[in-house]
Amino acid sequence: MAEQISSAMAEARTVRIAPRKARLVIDLIRGKSVAEALAILQFTPKAASPIVEKVLRSAIANAEHNYDLESANLYVSEAYVNEGATLKRFRPRAKGMASPINKRTSHVVVVVSEKND
Repeated sequence: MAEQISSAMAEARTVRIAPRKARLVIDLIRGKSVAEALAILQFTPKAASPIVEKVLRSAIANAEHNYDLESANLYVSEAYVNEGATLKRFRPRAKGMASPINKRTSHVVVVVSEKND
């Protein structure tokens, strides 16, 4: 007997936003229904909101297309941000010195699952 898959995921890798900032937005949608999560992201004034929204929409599309799940029954079961590669840059300073600048990147992962009523 084949086990039915009731979750789908989407991932955005090496996104140019610091993980610490992206986690603030991800924490808002974890455990919410898909419709509620999209509404929250649409009205959250953070730079990570459009990035997370795009990943969420991709996860929804994956669930609908690949697993024939109904989007009305989906919720955000997992959502997390991992640290990606850090771009190391230098800024010129006084007396011929330089200060390092770390431009951090993120890997954003969103998993949507079907509600079991």
